[in-house]
Amino acid sequence: MKQSLRTRLVFISAGMIFLSIIICWIMNLFLLPGYYEASKKKQMNHVYDEVAELFEKNDWNSISNEEKNRVYDAVDKISANSGLSLYVMEIKIDVGNGMISEVSYLYPGMSSRMQELNRVQLSKYVMFKQLGNVFDDNYQLLKRTDCYELFKVYDARMDSNYFELVGGVGNEYWIYLRSNYQSIRESAAISNEFLTYAGMVVIVLCVVIMIFISKQYTKPILELAKLAKKMEELNFDVRYEENRKDEIGVLGHSMNSLSDKLEETISELKTANNELELDIQRKSEQEEMRREFLANVSHELKTPIALIQGYAEGLQENVNDDPESRDFYCEVIVDEADKMNKMVKRLLSLNQLEFGNGQVQMEHFDVQQVVRSVISASDILFKQKEIRLSFTEGNPVYVWADEYMTEEVVMNYVSNAVNHIGGDRIIEIKIKSVEGKARVSVFNTGDKIPENELDKIWNKFYKVDKARTREYGGNGIGLSIVKAIMDAHNQSYGVKNYENGVEFWFELDEKTEN
Repeated sequence: MKQSLRTRLVFISAGMIFLSIIICWIMNLFLLPGYYEASKKKQMNHVYDEVAELFEKNDWNSISNEEKNRVYDAVDKISANSGLSLYVMEIKIDVGNGMISEVSYLYPGMSSRMQELNRVQLSKYVMFKQLGNVFDDNYQLLKRTDCYELFKVYDARMDSNYFELVGGVGNEYWIYLRSNYQSIRESAAISNEFLTYAGMVVIVLCVVIMIFISKQYTKPILELAKLAKKMEELNFDVRYEENRKDEIGVLGHSMNSLSDKLEETISELKTANNELELDIQRKSEQEEMRREFLANVSHELKTPIALIQGYAEGLQENVNDDPESRDFYCEVIVDEADKMNKMVKRLLSLNQLEFGNGQVQMEHFDVQQVVRSVISASDILFKQKEIRLSFTEGNPVYVWADEYMTEEVVMNYVSNAVNHIGGDRIIEIKIKSVEGKARVSVFNTGDKIPENELDKIWNKFYKVDKARTREYGGNGIGLSIVKAIMDAHNQSYGVKNYENGVEFWFELDEKTEN
């Protein structure tokens, strides 16, 4: 069965108090008599010294009644404060037999019966002092000095034990002290009985108090347990808010630190895991791209190779002997070989860009001049396809980029626009500034690109209209080169559909000429 810390604290406290009471009870039972005896000896010795001093300083037979009353008052006070039976006597001893012949009670006055009892007792002590051991087993000598003797006496008549001290003061006065020893056992019994009842009350009070006190300690521990439970559920927003200076406060702040560390560690693990998943995904995509690349390259090369092989075999077998046919065969072979050569070169260029081997040479140049150069080179195509070009020249627009690569991007955009022209057969080229960037856009009228294919057109060998691409000899590499060049420059690029056509654009860092 589960036992809470609060219950344990209550039981432990009650047990400690109960054990303390038992120890006190045992000490009272076994040690209190010895301690009482030692204390009583010391007390009787002290009382004897005080009384002896009073009578040594005063000659009882010659002092005045006023002085005697003063001595009586002092002895009364000593007797009352000590709780002892105190007697002071003047005795005369018969020289012949050594017995007491006359006893005069100086303090206090008493009945003749008490005088006789004390006289007999004193006689025994006088004989003991003169003759040695003359007592029976009821007498036990506890202490002996030059001035007094201390006995422990069993009084058969009273069936009780007493401490008795008898000592002389000079040669005439005797001091007789008596204390009941039997009462100590009764006191111990009463003390133990009281201790038992008091202990029961204290234990009950202690349990009640500990129930409330333990709550003050178990409550924050339970709160810390709740925090730990929430941390177990990966909720690291919880915090221990109390500003305690004790061990619980230290534990609470340590849990806050642990929560922060765990959150940081788990965040790092998630980041690392995410990066790992991305790496796996990239590797998977790269593997897929590799297979697709090989398939596309094989497909793109298959047709020109087949054509070259077919026409070369025709020439070899002299299928047509006339010069015109041979010239046609040779033109086809040269044209297909040229297409293959261009495609391989573009693939090599794309490969260098994608793997970081194509170093970008940052230059400061007028991008408008680059566009004008591409337009000039493509002018014959515009005329052949009856394309109307719209390009308004303005002030020079200087940018920071690789001029050769920038020209390659413009050339691919213009070539793509020419090959997909339609509708009003218009190509519009614009250069404008957008937040510190020079944006170059190439728009052509014609069919829009399907929205679900806008992100795919930048992939190698991807063709929206495969039949049309085959018609003009495209291989789906141009836009992949654009993507690689702009990624190498860390610049933006994109495509946007309009109702009457498509616009391709890219941006470069603009630098205003001083």
